[in-house]
Amino acid sequence: MTDADAGTGSKARPERRSQAWFGAEGRAGMIYRSWMRNQGLGHEVFDGRPVIGIAVSASELAPCNAHLDRVAEAVKRGVWQAGGLPLAFPTMATGETLMRPTAMLFRNLMAMEVEELIRANPLDGVVLLSGCDKTTPAMLMGAASVDLPAVMVTGGPMLNGKYRGRDVGSGTAVWQFEEDLKTGRMTQEECFYAEGCMARSNGHCMTMGTASTMACMAESLGMQLPGSATWPAVDARRFETAQAAGKRVVEMVDEDLRPSKVMTRAAFENAIRTNAAIGGSTNAIIHLAAIAGRLGVDLSLDDFDGLAREVPTLVNLQPSGKYLMEDFCYAGGLPAVHRELAGAGLLHTKQITVTGQSIAENTATAERIGDEVITPLSTPFQEAGTGTAVLRGNLAPNGAVLKQSAATPELLQHRGRALVFDSPEAYHKVCDDPTLDVTADDILVIRGAGPKGYPGMPEVSNVPLPTKLLKAGVTDMIRICDGRMSGTGYGTVVLHVAPESAVGGPLALVRTGDEIELDVAGRRLSLLISDEELAERRARWTPPEPKHRSGYAWLYTEHVTQANEGADLTFLRGSRGHAVPRDSH
Repeated sequence: MTDADAGTGSKARPERRSQAWFGAEGRAGMIYRSWMRNQGLGHEVFDGRPVIGIAVSASELAPCNAHLDRVAEAVKRGVWQAGGLPLAFPTMATGETLMRPTAMLFRNLMAMEVEELIRANPLDGVVLLSGCDKTTPAMLMGAASVDLPAVMVTGGPMLNGKYRGRDVGSGTAVWQFEEDLKTGRMTQEECFYAEGCMARSNGHCMTMGTASTMACMAESLGMQLPGSATWPAVDARRFETAQAAGKRVVEMVDEDLRPSKVMTRAAFENAIRTNAAIGGSTNAIIHLAAIAGRLGVDLSLDDFDGLAREVPTLVNLQPSGKYLMEDFCYAGGLPAVHRELAGAGLLHTKQITVTGQSIAENTATAERIGDEVITPLSTPFQEAGTGTAVLRGNLAPNGAVLKQSAATPELLQHRGRALVFDSPEAYHKVCDDPTLDVTADDILVIRGAGPKGYPGMPEVSNVPLPTKLLKAGVTDMIRICDGRMSGTGYGTVVLHVAPESAVGGPLALVRTGDEIELDVAGRRLSLLISDEELAERRARWTPPEPKHRSGYAWLYTEHVTQANEGADLTFLRGSRGHAVPRDSH
């Protein structure tokens, strides 16, 4: 067989999208094939076999993703094994640990980049390699908008943190150590030492933070191979799973099994119920809403409350519980949870996944090891109805959320005086002041942290308690904010208040001294002033000056939707398909 025969795809293979490039005749085909051959590829790889892109978000600026180049090598093995051509390409990484003002500002930019890179290149399918919490939804959003066969491989959690004979969780321990520093229970030198104890291997947070949650959501949506959400990043089975994903995506190209066929309304319902069962992050609400918006799946904020109410929390993990992701993995991982839920009729078991099989088929042999980490439905870690609650009222007409499993039960029904701050920074300037006029019964209101106002909706809502209260032994108080909270965080924190203060939502109209009532059982969040007073304040309200007048931040603030809609950009919602772009050669 000659090079020319290989290039024109003369072998009896089904026509691939990639053949618009590599099967082209004349000058165009020569350009596409010859430049690829400078990497040492032989002519035979252009014979019409599936070309699989490996989207790699590896970056030393995103510690959770730093090892993904090695994961990509495992994926390549699987693609070659199945007879495909693997081609890795870099994407940006949105690491929450370093990026300012917040990685959430760049989730949509990453989604746009992933989408356009997939569409612009000669790819028949793609494997998505993610790690940190924003990279997973960004890649799923981008892949959904192109709708080529896709499999996700998340990078896996770090090994359990170990500090002075006990397990410590990344993120969650940070908040605990901060309180210990403020109250003198820990020295700065001890804190330096503890930092290395929390993060002792590659991988993302090993608590049930947003990174772990979104890995579980990808698996629950059917976009990851069963069990792959929980293998530790440095476990050999993480790389075994990656190889299996590379092999499987080649088969999916032949089956035309695309994200729109996997991530249906039923799949999102499965993900919402799974999030309740694992005690997952509130950030999953925003990310799932954004992914659904790319697929045209009708998903409302109320779905997250209604679908989760009947689901107990089964997984005893930090920040709500005791254990960590490594323990969850060895106890059976997500397949064990899915089998438990399926047995109770809480999942759509016939929903197809990237395996080509249903949830029921994928989990038929799943085993729950012990009762401590993954509890049985008969004796759950937390009863049904203790998951994330969606609140409404005159303070949150379009909704707000609260993670009940991480809150103090006694504060879920509370009335208190508002202590208002126009930004997280304004609060931090005074929170250590011993003369601050604050009591444990007060409600801290932090505004200016929403999608448009900050911009980017940072994870700042669980501000530390005033130092004077910490020293007095207070461990929690109500905080209300239009921003987000890290999935590793805890406390009685009302999040995602919509509309946000920057667009004139009622949060902008609250004054210090107002009374606020939180009634989680009744799903109400109320500012206790008259409608007339509220209308009068609104009439006098003026919007803040724009913080950006050019660049991506300006584009973002001009087009970002509110939290209840997923905080995506208006012009990115929906699918634009994978039609082959015009040939310029």
